Amino acid sequence: MTDLAFLARELWRTEVQSFALPTVQTGRLQRRSSRRVVKAACKVTDLPVAERPRERLAALGPQALSHQELLACLLGRGVPGESVLTTAQRLLARFGSLHGIAEASLEELAQVRGVGVAKGCQLKAACELSRRLELAPDGPTSRPLDTAESAGRAALQHLARRKKEHFIILMLDSRHRVLRVAEISVGSLDTSIVHPRETFREAIAASAAAIILAHNHPSGDPTPSPEDLDLTRRLMEAGRLLGIPVLDHLIVGGNRWISLQTQGFLKN
Repeated sequence: MTDLAFLARELWRTEVQSFALPTVQTGRLQRRSSRRVVKAACKVTDLPVAERPRERLAALGPQALSHQELLACLLGRGVPGESVLTTAQRLLARFGSLHGIAEASLEELAQVRGVGVAKGCQLKAACELSRRLELAPDGPTSRPLDTAESAGRAALQHLARRKKEHFIILMLDSRHRVLRVAEISVGSLDTSIVHPRETFREAIAASAAAIILAHNHPSGDPTPSPEDLDLTRRLMEAGRLLGIPVLDHLIVGGNRWISLQTQGFLKN
C-alpha cells in the first residue's frame, strides 16, 4: 500500500471511529488523543522532535495522530511564515470535519491559504483512495453481498454525502463477492445517460455473474422516483437478455438507503 493510501485510510478510520488513546511513554514520544490540536510554530522543524507529525507517525503509528497531524503529513509543508499545522487546522475549521474536506471541491480546497491546486489535488486523491480502499474486495475471503443490508452498507460507503447524483454498479462473481465497483454517470439520472450498453459493458469486461445498481439522491430522501423505477426495469430486462441478472437497485439518501427489491418495487 502506498504512503498516500495508508494515510488516506487512517484519515477515514479516525473520522468514522474517533477514540482517545491513553498516554504511553515511548522514549521522548507519547501517545495522545487523536483529537489533540498542536500549537503551530512557524515551521514544523521549530517544534521539539516529540511534537513533529512525521516523527510521531514513524514512532507511534498513524492511529496516534490527530486529524490535524494526519492532514499535515499529507500536505507536506506550509507557506512562508506559517506552519503546515496551521494550514491543516484552517482546513478543519473551514470545512468542519474530515467529511467536509472530502466533499469539498478542488476549487474550494485551492482557495484555502496554504493549500492551492497542487495540495488540493493531493487531498482529493487521498479521499478517493480511502473510498476505494473501503470498497475494495479482499480477494477470495471477501464477504459476499448476499443480503440487502450488506449491499446497502457497500452502497452507503460509496454514495453517502455526495452533492451530485452518482450512478454506480457493484459487479459480483458467482458467489456474490464484489469484483469491482464502476461509476456509470454523474449528474442527473437520465435514461439517455445511464444506458444499458454502457452499464453492461463494464459488467461484461469484469466477467460479472450479476450486478447490483445503486445511486444517490442528494436531497437526502431515498424514495424512488418514477424515473428510477423505469430505468431499473429497463436495466433488469437488458440483464435478462445478456444473462447478467440485476439483483437489486439501492437508493441512498443522506445516511439512509432503501432496497427496491425488498421494498417490493421489483418484480421478476
